[in-house]
Amino acid sequence: MNMGEGVEWGLHSCLTLAWLRDAGPVPIRKLAVWFDLPQEYLKKRLQALARAGILDSTPGARGGFSLAREPERITLMDVVTALEGPLEPFVCTEIRQQGHGGQGAGREFARPCGVATAMRRAELAWRRELAGQTVADLMAAAPKASAERTRRQYARLTG
Repeated sequence: MNMGEGVEWGLHSCLTLAWLRDAGPVPIRKLAVWFDLPQEYLKKRLQALARAGILDSTPGARGGFSLAREPERITLMDVVTALEGPLEPFVCTEIRQQGHGGQGAGREFARPCGVATAMRRAELAWRRELAGQTVADLMAAAPKASAERTRRQYARLTG
C-alpha cells in the first residue's frame, strides 16, 4: 500500500496545531513555511481535514487552521481516511475462478479464497492500529522538548 505524502503532511500539521492550540488559527502560509512545503498543495490537504471535521478553517486576515476537536478525539485513521478516502488496499478479483484453474471447481468457490481472507485480516489489523492511536498519542510519544520548541519557534516566526 502506498499512501500519498499528504498523509504525512496532514499528521504533522495536526500535531503542530495541537501544540499551538493557544496561538489561535495558524495561517496556511506560516504552516507552509514551517514545513517548507508548497502552500497551495498543503492548503488542499488541510481543507480536506476541515471538511472531515478534524480541523477548523477560519477565513480572513487573522484566519488559518486549528484543531476542530481535542487531540484525544482525532485518530490517525481519521486523518488517513480524510486525505486518502475510504481505502481498500486489496481487492480480490477471484482470478482463481478464471481460465483453466477455475474449470470443474463446483462449490469450491462458494467461500472467499484464503488470499482474500488473509489480506482482509491484515487490513483490519492495520485499520485497528491507526484507529487506536490519536494525535494526543503522537504528542505523548514526541521528545519532551518538541512542544516547547514548536511554541518558541512559532512565536519567532510570527513576531
